[in-house]
Amino acid sequence: MSNSQQNAKTDSESEIRAWHFRLGRHLRHTVLLLIFLLIGIGASEGQTCRISKGINSSGTQCYMEVYEYDFVQEKPSFPGGDSKLVEFINKHRCYPKEAYKKGVEGRVTCSFVVNTNGSVSNIQVIRSVAAPLNEEAIRIFSIMPAWHPGKIDGHCVPVRVVWSVPFRK
Repeated sequence: MSNSQQNAKTDSESEIRAWHFRLGRHLRHTVLLLIFLLIGIGASEGQTCRISKGINSSGTQCYMEVYEYDFVQEKPSFPGGDSKLVEFINKHRCYPKEAYKKGVEGRVTCSFVVNTNGSVSNIQVIRSVAAPLNEEAIRIFSIMPAWHPGKIDGHCVPVRVVWSVPFRK
């Protein structure tokens, strides 16, 4: 075999090895991507968070695990939808007199849990304006009628919801 034939053979073997390497790397990336997607899809249907339930009789902090609003298949809903929820808030909101006189305005943002039976619990202020407005927002959420509960795979699950109550003069 001449030198040129040996060089050609070496070059073609190098090309084959490089092609196998590229193919192997591409295949590994494809498999990793598929694994990531499969794991990610399964995890997104079960995103939960822990909500404080308070302290039990033995003095230990208790928590409940609830699903995040964006990660349930069927989201909890107020009877009649969001427009009826806004109507309910506007109908039941009583602007605290002192806050009104002082010109205090803003949006009180609260989180609450819609339980498996549709009841509302664990109301917490997550963005405060002023104490009287916060108390009024909590009062409004505490008198809401039962919601349609959130669901995963057709089963009712507790879901954390975030909503704001606006206060404007």
